[in-house]
Amino acid sequence: MEIILDVTDLHIEFHDSETPSVAVEDFDLMLGKGEIVGIVGESGSGKSMSALAIAGLLNRHAIKKTGRIMFAGQDLLSCDRKTLRSFQGDEISIIFQEPMTSLNPVKRIGWQVEESLYIHHPEISKAERKERAIAMLKDVGLENASDVYYMYPHELSGGMRQRVMIAAAMIGNPQILIADEPTTALDVTVQAQIVELLKKLNKEKGTSIIFISHDLSLVSQLCERVIVMQNGNIIESGETKRIFQRPTHNYTKKLIAAIPKIDLDR
Repeated sequence: MEIILDVTDLHIEFHDSETPSVAVEDFDLMLGKGEIVGIVGESGSGKSMSALAIAGLLNRHAIKKTGRIMFAGQDLLSCDRKTLRSFQGDEISIIFQEPMTSLNPVKRIGWQVEESLYIHHPEISKAERKERAIAMLKDVGLENASDVYYMYPHELSGGMRQRVMIAAAMIGNPQILIADEPTTALDVTVQAQIVELLKKLNKEKGTSIIFISHDLSLVSQLCERVIVMQNGNIIESGETKRIFQRPTHNYTKKLIAAIPKIDLDR
């Protein structure tokens, strides 16, 4: 398998106070082309911090980052800002758990889906950007895409807004899509639809996906490999099936035991 992302010894510290606080320690990840990897753990485990570092979104001076994040021959931790920006939103995209805070409330959906093309591919005409945006909105399951293109975020349901966010992230056909708790704010039925959509995009476009969640049942449905984090550290990793059937760490065993089970005999 071709490795497109290689994260080695990622260490993240916050220096907002007199005593530095370690958020992530010695995080490693090798992501293959077309692979889906899950990162699980409770709030504060460091999973989202690791993802934000990969996406290049941890740039406050109070944050110290060491290690290596190798992508396309560049170390994303040490490369210049111009190089990093050339990857962000184009080769590496990210979607968050609450689209209403990510989408601009005063901009139409079409503009927000097209924005990445406008920034990274100025050679594309306005008419072609619109055509691509509508096609992408259809690809993510919005059948009335031509109408949605002219709508505002408040006119859409939560599930539709999340599909818009995925369309905006995928418009440039990125190599890597980071999905940071993308189903948390959605009901169970829509969660399942979003998971199926991510599977579809992975299969049809070959996009590698890093799926971050505290919901192990969703991870088991989507991911080939899983990384379990606690207190900023990776405590267990491996093939999803093996982790779920034969977990070795007590914390992983507790997470799996906490997955709700339905008693159909009642």
